[in-house]
Amino acid sequence: MKRAAFARVERKEEEAVSKLRRKGLRSRGPRMTPIRRTAQGQDCTIRLPDICNRNPETTVLCHSNQLADGKGMGLKAPDTAAAFGCSACHDVLDGRAPRPEGMTLDDVLMAFDAGVERTHQILRRLGLMPLAPEPETENP
Repeated sequence: MKRAAFARVERKEEEAVSKLRRKGLRSRGPRMTPIRRTAQGQDCTIRLPDICNRNPETTVLCHSNQLADGKGMGLKAPDTAAAFGCSACHDVLDGRAPRPEGMTLDDVLMAFDAGVERTHQILRRLGLMPLAPEPETENP
């Protein structure tokens, strides 16, 4: 049985559609926000003991891995839930490197939270993060 001419046309259309789908799924990479750019050259604010390499050349913005901070499947936590971290601290935080002996996950998370606070102070000084709102008080 001989193929009809329109069968090839359909195949070409399917290939074109599949190319478009693949093009649409391509990631453009992470957006470089002003806060992420600021991390380059900063000191590590996470400072895990016996881990931190204290090398500002390796510092990046380390986002939180906690669901409460907005992390989810395929979602990154916002830049406001992040700390400046050297490559060594970032690897431990993300689980690419083992925690030091005697350090629990809670210890790592406490160090990260302290790093977030220090990072927020730096960002406020640089004008990249608004000042903390004043707590409202009731007039008696």
